[in-house]
Amino acid sequence: MAQPYLQMTGISKAFPGVVALSDVSLAAYAGEAIALIGANGAGKSTLMNVLGGNLKPDSGEILIDGRPVSIHSPLAAAACGIAFVHQEMAMLPTMTVAENMQIAAFPTRSALIDRQTMNERCGRVLQRLNCSFVPQTRVEYLSTGDRQMVEIARALLTEPRIVIFDEPTSSLTSREKARLFEVIRSLKSQGVTIIYITHFLDEVFQICERATVLRGGETAGSGLMSELTSGDIVQMMIGDLKVDAHDKQRTAQRDEPVLRVSDLNRAGVLTNVNLTLNKGEVLGLWGLLGSGRTELARAIVGLDPLDSGRVEVNTGQGLRRLHSDEARQWIGMLTEDRRGEGLLLRMSVKHNLSLANLRALTSRLFMVGNREEKRLADELVQRLGIKISSLEQPVGTLSGGNQQKVVVGRWLEVNPPIFIMDEPTRGLDVGAKAEISNIILELAEAGTALLVISSEIEEMMSVCHRYLVMNRGQIVAELPGSASKSDLMAAAAGASAAEEVRA
Repeated sequence: MAQPYLQMTGISKAFPGVVALSDVSLAAYAGEAIALIGANGAGKSTLMNVLGGNLKPDSGEILIDGRPVSIHSPLAAAACGIAFVHQEMAMLPTMTVAENMQIAAFPTRSALIDRQTMNERCGRVLQRLNCSFVPQTRVEYLSTGDRQMVEIARALLTEPRIVIFDEPTSSLTSREKARLFEVIRSLKSQGVTIIYITHFLDEVFQICERATVLRGGETAGSGLMSELTSGDIVQMMIGDLKVDAHDKQRTAQRDEPVLRVSDLNRAGVLTNVNLTLNKGEVLGLWGLLGSGRTELARAIVGLDPLDSGRVEVNTGQGLRRLHSDEARQWIGMLTEDRRGEGLLLRMSVKHNLSLANLRALTSRLFMVGNREEKRLADELVQRLGIKISSLEQPVGTLSGGNQQKVVVGRWLEVNPPIFIMDEPTRGLDVGAKAEISNIILELAEAGTALLVISSEIEEMMSVCHRYLVMNRGQIVAELPGSASKSDLMAAAAGASAAEEVRA
């Protein structure tokens, strides 16, 4: 058999306190697509950032076409014929397609941008991809799928021999996905090596010839797609297939609906989503990257628009429709991005803790009472064990766990009947995770209903009564609290049956 065009051997990378990659190997042949698969945190992005020159490995070797190479920067990666199509599209919407494609190196003539050359060069690549728009089109007028094509076109400008696609279909419609697959097949026919990172197993079987699976920063297995099943891949992804023991004793579910979501739809994002959340229940919302979990949470509280659907809450006199402008009265929302959306980092702990309760703290003269604000903040700091030097300490200087406690504490005084927690333990150490889990369980014991979104199965399984599994903006399964990791992963990835995994 011909030698692999790309070989990564013994790649290791550690960050302070975390081993991200340990002796990982990957081989890819010219003219084929290899799937790089793994659960969240498996090391896929770290490995590709090593190949793309964004990270320097601690050890290991990279060979391209049989020759060892040193990839110490993205420019060095480009010089080696490597292009990276990122999941997060970094574009300047008010600039043209051509300007976005060539922003790293504009062609010039007499010290001025040579727009004719730029448009001609970009136009050839867009034509190769069968794009319907022209280089002079401003990016802000393009659909998500067309923007993805611009991202791909930008990568192809350098005539790469290796193209990395990182979760390319997470925001595409089925028609746009089919178009993307046509592009990938065309690239393969030209001898280009494709590395395809995804969580969606159905895509892997459509477009890839082989797969490599990572788990916990190590190579869990690899093989030809023709010789693998969905169950084989899921088994490699999650390892131990025993039913997981739950870490905490959980309260019994109370069959009293406090939130009902009916037929929520948003084109390309959510499709006919239905769910019911009961009093005193912790409902886990599980799904892989791009499944629509965060989009659903934002839609429920009115942060994102909907095309159709209904959200109802129990006001004490039965369920009634919830309007977006009154959601904060009933729902406490913990965003997944606590630093970007959940906190005002330069403001004090005291001010951050009072943000959700300003109306109660405001006098008839529309002034926030400092004494009452301090009393509230003191109580919450004591109750949650938030470690601070003073209430005036900027919240941005706290540890991640203490910042998360501030976000949670902000809502405790409001005491909403419903909490939506999006990645409540992301980036926290083991101790902080346990403390947040205890808060969730205490809230449920007191009768609060909680919708918990997490990428860490173990964390979710320690607190949840039942699970809803999302895939591509739809609820694809409802599982009991006794479900195993393999059940959850198989449902999210699209495996036909968890029984196949256990065989």
